[in-house]
Amino acid sequence: MRADAARNRGLIVDAAYKVFGERGPAVPLEEIAAEAGVGIATLYRRFATRDELLAAVALKHIESYERALRRALENPDPWQGFSSFVRAVTEIQARHLGMADVLISPCPGTPDGDDRSMAVFDGYLELVRRAKESGALRDDYAPEDLPILLMANAGVLRGTGEVAPRAWKRLVEYLLQAFSCPKRRSLPAAPSPAQIARALKSPAD
Repeated sequence: MRADAARNRGLIVDAAYKVFGERGPAVPLEEIAAEAGVGIATLYRRFATRDELLAAVALKHIESYERALRRALENPDPWQGFSSFVRAVTEIQARHLGMADVLISPCPGTPDGDDRSMAVFDGYLELVRRAKESGALRDDYAPEDLPILLMANAGVLRGTGEVAPRAWKRLVEYLLQAFSCPKRRSLPAAPSPAQIARALKSPAD
């Protein structure tokens, strides 16, 4: 890719990351081009469809998850590592309110996105394992509980984002405290991974 083409691509992705995060993924692409300072024809030369652009934006979000995961795995305290990752991924949702629902869905299908998403999930499973082995995370916590938390957080962000922009933090801290409580009664069964995967699919899928 020529230097000017690579530069334009970067400008478009940065603009989409910002505008989609503020207003959602349905923003007219003409507005993305204007934010990037390029013409709509240039945008379409770099991204033939909205889904291609969303996939590029999703990769930028995955980079944020990867950074949060590295910090969490480096933390010598298993509970602090686990809880810091939960706080980080929910804060990413909150900072990009327009994408709150999209960010709980799998990365649009690109081989790189799929592989990196799976690597983040595997790292999350390692955080769960460490926290359970330390006794800090209740033993009936299921990996599927994090997607459920993210779906709940998306609902809180939609409902309170403009009038009580910090309400989501209370939800997250409530649930982290619940995750760390000793088991007193059995919980209902967690959804299966297949059920969570279907629930996370966007309506367009």
